Formats: sequence, C-alpha cells, structure tokens
Amino acid sequence: MSNAPQSALERLIRIARGDSGQCRVVANFLLAWWNAAECGGFDLTELWAVDSTIAADMLAVFEQLLHCRHYPDSLGYGSEFESIVNRWRPQIK
Repeated sequence: MSNAPQSALERLIRIARGDSGQCRVVANFLLAWWNAAECGGFDLTELWAVDSTIAADMLAVFEQLLHCRHYPDSLGYGSEFESIVNRWRPQIK
C-alpha cells in the first residue's frame, strides 16, 4: 500500500474507534472490506453523513483496493480491525 492511502487508512481506523455517527459510517466502510458477509456491506449514501475530509480518505482507500487486492489483516492491520469489530459488531466472534 502506498503512503497516501496508508495514511488515509490509519486516519480512518482512528476515527472508527470513536463513537459518533461519522465513526459508525467509517466503521461500516472498513468492516465491509474486512468481511462484508458477516459485518455487512456499505451503503454508498452513507458518504453523505461524513465530512469531505473523511470521505476523501475513504475514497483514497477504496481506490487503493483496486490495486492492492488484499484484506486488511494481510497488510498488518488485523488487530486494528478486530478492535473495530469488537466496538461496532460485538455479536461477531
């Protein structure tokens, strides 16, 4: 993963660990990448609920996925995503 998308991903991970409505949207976005079947997909209209800076970070990560083609755990973010799952999808083990 190149530097700019990696920085965007790390900002999104920090946001997803919070508890606001924007945090929930970011978590939904990230968890759709992690495991959409169990964590749920991402409604694109949820982008309307985040500020433009967050949306730009989401777009940067999404664009990088076209080239990267890896799940976040294989990129070294497994524990970070597990914490997001625990925060937003505690029913998933």
